[in-house]
Amino acid sequence: MSEVHVARRVLLRERCAASAAQDGPADAVLVTRPANIRYLTGRPPYGAALLLGPDGADTLLGPADAGPSHSGGSHPGDELRAEQLTSPEGDTAVAAAGLAATAGARSLAVEEHHLTVARHRAMASVAGGLRLTGLAFPVEQQRVIKDDEEISALRIAAEITDQALGELLESILVGRTERHLALELERRLIDHGAEGSAFPTSVATGRNSGLAQHRPTDRRVEEGDFLSVRLGAQYHGYRCQIGRTFVIGTAPEDWQVELYDLVFAAQRAGREALTPGTACSDVDRAARQVLAAAGHGGALGPATGHGVGLEIGEDPRLSPGAMGKLDACVPVTIEPGVHLPGHGGVRIDDTLVVRPTADGGPELLTITTKELLAL
Repeated sequence: MSEVHVARRVLLRERCAASAAQDGPADAVLVTRPANIRYLTGRPPYGAALLLGPDGADTLLGPADAGPSHSGGSHPGDELRAEQLTSPEGDTAVAAAGLAATAGARSLAVEEHHLTVARHRAMASVAGGLRLTGLAFPVEQQRVIKDDEEISALRIAAEITDQALGELLESILVGRTERHLALELERRLIDHGAEGSAFPTSVATGRNSGLAQHRPTDRRVEEGDFLSVRLGAQYHGYRCQIGRTFVIGTAPEDWQVELYDLVFAAQRAGREALTPGTACSDVDRAARQVLAAAGHGGALGPATGHGVGLEIGEDPRLSPGAMGKLDACVPVTIEPGVHLPGHGGVRIDDTLVVRPTADGGPELLTITTKELLAL
């Protein structure tokens, strides 16, 4: 992948030059957002800063206590230089600004959306003659369309997630707490090869089920409960998401079947809308209209889904006000849900890759059944 990372950094330089301000392009570029650093270097970005210098050299600066991935020298097939700070009190971004000034840069484009005000001031103070400009979001825009290696990592993350969830469904659930089940799911992700959880695992039972951002509690699973689960694995930095809802113990009641079928229909409408060239807002509309027709239009929340990759919640955003259209090879989630206060609710989340209709349509990565199972 070394050549891929070199090509990504070359493209970033070209994009920055093409979108330069009227007073001219920046001589150097500083990247500090961790996911962006990993995308451009392929290395874990613990405390790092990436400098694309005025001399055409790329330098990854790591903190003094960084591991061997930040040791000096370069990796075979990659022109990236790796250096470490000598003091544990040092700041890699500040050091990078100083390095850029020493190399003769007159202006430095920085990720202002990631830097704190204090860090920005410290950078300006060490290189008084260096003009700091905003970098906007060029790396995030590059990250939207995934290559084959990235999609392969997402497939494996989804496989791990499906395995962990499938094993949990075969165990005894009644009497166990939400917190206990969430911890077990995260352990199972690790057991199957995940680097960790893609995001905090959510297990919600009874009246908590269907809540979008529920944090597990000590509530115990009871007969007749809805049980909604949201989890995802991280593999080689790439993150997926799945959400499923089940009924505990007995056959579901009529209201549970009706609500589940409604959310399933909304989710299917969103999935079927995932074709290249479709407006992101139209995907949201497809799912939202199904819920609105049943009187639950406000239950969906601000978005039907979002992009995934090195982060959960990447671009594109599938929401009513979203701009732009979908491209092929863009992984996204479709995750509608309805929560009825005092009763509970249903969530169904999938991770898919946008594909042309000629190639079979959207590729479903998370394949755990969406049938309403009684566990």
